Amino acid sequence: MSSVTTSNPSAAPKGLDGVVVASTAISHVFGNEGRLVYRGYDIGQLAGKATFEEVCFLLWKGHLPNQVELDGLRTTMSAQRALPDAVLATIKAMPASTDPMDDLRTGASAIGAALPISGTATFEQALALAARFPTIVAAFDRLRKGKEPVAPRADLGHAANYLYMLTGEVPPENHVKSLDTYLVLLADHSMNASTFTARVIASTESDICSAIVGGIGALKGPLHGGAPALVMDMLDAIGTVDNIKPWINQALDGHHKLMGFGHRVYKTTDPRAEILREMARQSSTPEFFALAHGTEEYALAELHRRKSDQKLYTNVEFYSAAVLSSVGLDRDLFPSTFAISRVAGWTAHVLEQMVGNRLIRPQSEYVGPLGLTFAPVSERP
Repeated sequence: MSSVTTSNPSAAPKGLDGVVVASTAISHVFGNEGRLVYRGYDIGQLAGKATFEEVCFLLWKGHLPNQVELDGLRTTMSAQRALPDAVLATIKAMPASTDPMDDLRTGASAIGAALPISGTATFEQALALAARFPTIVAAFDRLRKGKEPVAPRADLGHAANYLYMLTGEVPPENHVKSLDTYLVLLADHSMNASTFTARVIASTESDICSAIVGGIGALKGPLHGGAPALVMDMLDAIGTVDNIKPWINQALDGHHKLMGFGHRVYKTTDPRAEILREMARQSSTPEFFALAHGTEEYALAELHRRKSDQKLYTNVEFYSAAVLSSVGLDRDLFPSTFAISRVAGWTAHVLEQMVGNRLIRPQSEYVGPLGLTFAPVSERP
């Protein structure tokens, strides 16, 4: 029996670190500089200035809309918010204990069947999905709490309507501004795991809904979209400003991961984290912000002292938790709210993938045995 293995010296690094898998004009992370660019605009040029609807148009069409284009987009998106009866029935059939990301994944799949969405991906299909994501999440959240879903309002913007459908009340303007800025910040982020997943599926010439369902599945993982809720759990465990140093020291001494720090691409502070920090300062209670900011400062000092070679800085998840909590969202809705934003980027990448599409089919390095001989079951040890 042979146990010879093969080795390919040209094999890609684990996790595809540094491997370029596509050319894109949609967004890019300049990791060493701490910059994120959407279609040529630094994120600081858009966050707090452009609405989420404007950024959707930018990602889908390649330029910021003029007033006529923006009005048309808003009118069309608001008209597409309602869920088909079959989708609402699917959501109503889910147990109240369902993870909100499972609800969104299932609801998005049901939209693909109910509309139906098929064939080559189109701008209209991208818009139809993005418009309905908040309705799926809000309808399930109310149903699991024993309440009836709230119908969307055409006179409210995307962020305001989402909060309205969750509570049944028109949200305060500061909550709308915070959530809208969050949606802008998370709308796209180069070739992350969920975007790569969506592009791989799209490259098979499957439909856009299947690609987006795949993206949701990737985003659900705690190493991708589930971290903000874990940041809140960490801050709850720390509890008070006086407990920051002993808690972090104990965690690091025990080789436990601190949530909200470090990024595979950024080698300095995530620019989105800097914007979200100021938003959290304005929207959180003074006590909570003191806890969060104190945790950030001491954690960074210790990480840099103990792991100076790893270049660990605050990432977007740390203050996303504070901002999403401040607008009244339950923490288990954080990942699906992330998806409400990121569907803009996913769909933009699917549309781009279909231009001169080629099936994404990488190779793998085989490290298993060779030369084994089959034996009937009666002769096996």
